Amino acid sequence: MLAELSFSVSDLAQMRFAVSPMWEVGPSFRLLCSGSTPLVHRTWAAQVRPRLTAAGLDRGWLAELIPPSGYVPDFLNPAPTGPAPDLAEELAGIRASPADRVRRELDRLGQEQGGLGPRARTLYAEPRARLGRVTEEIETYWELALAPYWARIRAVLDADVFHRSRQVAEHGAGRLFNALHPSVSWDDNALRLDRRHRPLSRTTAGAGLLLIPSAFTGPVPFTRVTPPEPPQLAYPARGTGSLWEPRPVPRTEALAAVLGRSRTLLLTELGTPASTTELARRTGLSAAGVSQCLTALRDAGLVSAHRAGRSVLYARTGVAESLLAALP
Repeated sequence: MLAELSFSVSDLAQMRFAVSPMWEVGPSFRLLCSGSTPLVHRTWAAQVRPRLTAAGLDRGWLAELIPPSGYVPDFLNPAPTGPAPDLAEELAGIRASPADRVRRELDRLGQEQGGLGPRARTLYAEPRARLGRVTEEIETYWELALAPYWARIRAVLDADVFHRSRQVAEHGAGRLFNALHPSVSWDDNALRLDRRHRPLSRTTAGAGLLLIPSAFTGPVPFTRVTPPEPPQLAYPARGTGSLWEPRPVPRTEALAAVLGRSRTLLLTELGTPASTTELARRTGLSAAGVSQCLTALRDAGLVSAHRAGRSVLYARTGVAESLLAALP
């Protein structure tokens, strides 16, 4: 089906980009629970899927609300109020979802999936009481699957927004839409979306448009239309194909002179998030020495820590990534 969304001057004036954590949560969870993993994400999935299973998230709230295919309740993707809301803001938006809206969207989910699971039925019965349980599980999933990698993912999303904002500035919105994805085009003051299962019009959508790059949305864009909020269009971000490729290790002698050899070695090893035990095995340092260095790096804002079951995963922050990228 071909859907068309008309644009007035006011709609174009209200068009904006946003980076949304929840638009990474839903598609990435669906990918992990699917029977096959796209080649581009296999490195990430191989690391994360065992954690997902160990935590029981493959049979929890998200497993019932995010089916392998088809509709996902729209209350899981509240419209970002700014250019880059954090996860806490979006979870607050989910918890604030009106009960009648939650039930209406669960009705649609049940119709498409042939019924609701036991947790989804309790959510239907008590939306206000159960939404907190849903967001708690989302937080757990975030810590296991996305937070340790967020600096790398966010860099790709920000680069996409920068590129496309420049397209608009230099060539206009028409060029932006025509280059966004093969299923998206612009003609005669209207945005055309191929392969959308439901019709789309300004009478059923809010004003403007929210464009949301996503590392896990694919191979086609997703739309979310819940007036009076602006329609959301989540599309595959540029650069996702190289997201998990190993990066060359820079010469770190100069950095080691400042941070020390052990701390610099740990920073280079954290191209992949890892626990203290794993880092000790990889580097030959003692577990106590690794722990001490990680504490210092964390205090300096170069490393972040994320609970994964009984262990803690450490990952480089965006500051650390920029520091290493600046080395020769």
